[in-house]
Amino acid sequence: MQPRQLFAILCCLLAVNTSYGQKTQQKPINIGGAFLLVNPDAKSSGTGDAVTGLEPDANAIFANAAKLPFAGEWGVSASYSPLMWDLNNHQTNTAYVSAFKTWNGRESAGMSIKYFNYGEVTFRDDNGMALHNYTPREFAIDAAYARKLSDQFALSVTLRYIRSELGNGTYNGQVQKPASAVAGDVGLYSQGYADNLDYGNRYCWGISITNLGSRLKYSDDAGRKSFLPMNLRIGGGYSFVHTEDHQFTLAADINKLLVPTPPVYKTDGLGNPTGEIEKGKDPDRGVVSAIFHSFADAPGGFNEELREFSIASGIEYTYQHKFFVRAGYFYEHPHKGYRQHFTMGAGVNFSGISIDMAYLSPTGSSLIQRKSMVFTIMYTPFRGL
Repeated sequence: MQPRQLFAILCCLLAVNTSYGQKTQQKPINIGGAFLLVNPDAKSSGTGDAVTGLEPDANAIFANAAKLPFAGEWGVSASYSPLMWDLNNHQTNTAYVSAFKTWNGRESAGMSIKYFNYGEVTFRDDNGMALHNYTPREFAIDAAYARKLSDQFALSVTLRYIRSELGNGTYNGQVQKPASAVAGDVGLYSQGYADNLDYGNRYCWGISITNLGSRLKYSDDAGRKSFLPMNLRIGGGYSFVHTEDHQFTLAADINKLLVPTPPVYKTDGLGNPTGEIEKGKDPDRGVVSAIFHSFADAPGGFNEELREFSIASGIEYTYQHKFFVRAGYFYEHPHKGYRQHFTMGAGVNFSGISIDMAYLSPTGSSLIQRKSMVFTIMYTPFRGL
């Protein structure tokens, strides 16, 4: 894989808009460790990345670990995704393994490992001469604890170690080195049943803030540090026509990155940035300040802040809790990354073993997005409907 292909992949992950127009054009938020936002689970990938409203399972650690006490006694899961296979011949892929255990029916502990591989990249100098072959990769290791506060509510905390190895050495005057960070999640989840039908309709909602942690430093330049994708997720779901054979679940999540919005800088007579901010706020700030100011720092004001919210929505149909069909849609504003894709998925579940797959087909045209697939196999002892 050539550096231009790596750049295209990072464009999709980081939501980097490479088309620059007027100086007032709104820009996507820039982050490091964007692989942390990639959903590794085929089940929720099939519903447009709407995670919160689906039934709890071992993959809850990714978005809201507070779901774990509702997921059963224990469970394990493994996922694999060949991302954007038509761009780099299957070199880019991600793998995810998770497991949890619940005791006393109220407390749960879980662990997960996420690995992202970009394939081999050849770095070249200004004359096109090969300098070095490198395999960029990133991974994260999670440990989560969740506890029920009542029969319907649970809280969770997650600790995460992140390693991002996108380059190592000096290339065309740019010093690159691997970066590490430590982060954490907090989550709240509620689930209950309404006796509208004989079998009761399930409803749920949850709030989580993920990837709260230190910044990634890819060089010795003290001023060049990247925020982790600190993310606020609010979502929920409702299951209806819940009978012995049929069940439909509607799910939706709203996401907002809690990191600074790039300001608009003043330019000189030739259109070159002067470094002085014309609109917006200085993005070089502490983590706590970045979180609290992320709702009011966009150069375009309130309208631009609204555009920084993304929406994930989907529907799942299951027959006898053994066969599943899913569909969904993910929307992000064109000025804020332009990630827009339809999703579809299917799954089977026999004797506690679930096999799921999802297919993502992008609809946005401003990024070089590619079609992707996700596969998951999971085991959870059957706990009834």
